Amino acid sequence: MGVICMASCCYNTRMVQSVNKRVFYTALSGVVILLGAIVAIQYAKGNFRVTNAGFRANTGLLSANSFPTGAQVKINGRLVSATDDTLYLEPDTYNVEILKDGYQPWSKQLQISSELVTQTDALLFPIAPSLSTLTFTGAEHLLPSPDGLKILYFTASMSAEQKNGLYVLDLTSSPFPLQKGPRQILADTSGLDLEHAQATWSPDSSEILLTTPNRELLLQADRKNELASLSDVSFRRKQLLAEWEEEMYLRERQFMKEFPKEIVAIATQSAQNAYLSPDKKRLMYTATADLELPSILVPAIPARSTQSETRTLVPGGIYIYDREEDTNFQVATVAVESLELSKQLLADDVFSNTPRTLEASPSAFHTLQATTSAETAHKFARYHSPLFGNSYQWFPDSSHLLYTTDTEVRVVSYDTTNPTTVYSGPLSANFVYPWPDGKRLIILTSFSPSAPANLYAVELE
Repeated sequence: MGVICMASCCYNTRMVQSVNKRVFYTALSGVVILLGAIVAIQYAKGNFRVTNAGFRANTGLLSANSFPTGAQVKINGRLVSATDDTLYLEPDTYNVEILKDGYQPWSKQLQISSELVTQTDALLFPIAPSLSTLTFTGAEHLLPSPDGLKILYFTASMSAEQKNGLYVLDLTSSPFPLQKGPRQILADTSGLDLEHAQATWSPDSSEILLTTPNRELLLQADRKNELASLSDVSFRRKQLLAEWEEEMYLRERQFMKEFPKEIVAIATQSAQNAYLSPDKKRLMYTATADLELPSILVPAIPARSTQSETRTLVPGGIYIYDREEDTNFQVATVAVESLELSKQLLADDVFSNTPRTLEASPSAFHTLQATTSAETAHKFARYHSPLFGNSYQWFPDSSHLLYTTDTEVRVVSYDTTNPTTVYSGPLSANFVYPWPDGKRLIILTSFSPSAPANLYAVELE
């Protein structure tokens, strides 16, 4: 019996020791994993860096990325890497250059802060872009759709008269985008006089209200419309435009709610020609009064833009406000337009509890309806795109702006850095429009005095 007790005690002792060892090793493993995670996190944030110059703490990160990739990265004139790469740098201000053969150089002064990531997001443009022909028989009265995916135009240069008329050029992306040619949506006839017609897109870009000297028609944008099957909609034109304006008002109200109240007040009361970026995070506007933006409107996000901004507004200044970074950059100065010619926002009640409705306030949705059909068409076109104000346009990436000079098409970052000429040559009517994916630009030009102006794609890749 004593032997059994001794054996049992020895067994229990060994069991306790075994359990204690397992607990110890488990706890030790947990501590090692925890310490490893802490070190990894701090390492990723820029701490605990060992460089050729020795140990460095509290470094910042530069994410050197470019489109396209594979470009050289120079910092303060010294070649250090290639895109895309992440570099650990001591907090300071650096002159960063990104260079690639066949593309125009990119450079910017960037401030690197401790434990924060700063991205270059360098968009590189080719030095010698190629041109592709989009139309061959002339293009007049160009009108982009509100969604930016179509362009309506008129042609009267076809050898076969039945092929003259209105066409829609689709800008949707596909494996062979330039092989999808324009489609005719309405043939011209002697009774229509399409050359002097006025067109207005519906807010959803599916319909076109066409006002001719003799009748008004509602066209479908995705097919050919047969004149014999179209009814005159003159009797409900005002109601139709009011319904469209209500839709535009509600959409604008929804997007503007995301901006600080102070910016909304400026955009609706002390500015003109306000246009949201494609991602709805930035607002381009032209101030009409002397104002001062508060130094802080929303809490600043980490690694916001460190470029010099402008909080003092002057009449005629064109500004870009970023609602996430709470930054405001002045990109240009122009003459303030008259109220009749400029674009005014429809939603002046963004933060009221109840939006206006056409049923309750019919007169509230006649803002864009003028005394003539030409003025009305221009007001709707101007509302949808700054193209018709001969001003800056948003590039599809929401980080760049597109504009023209006498013979140049240029792209500049929203923070006013890296203005780049992407096309230099003849332009007709200063028409330039970005392809929705940003891979090409559309220009209207003619390379022969005897030839009509046509649409061309400037390849940016």
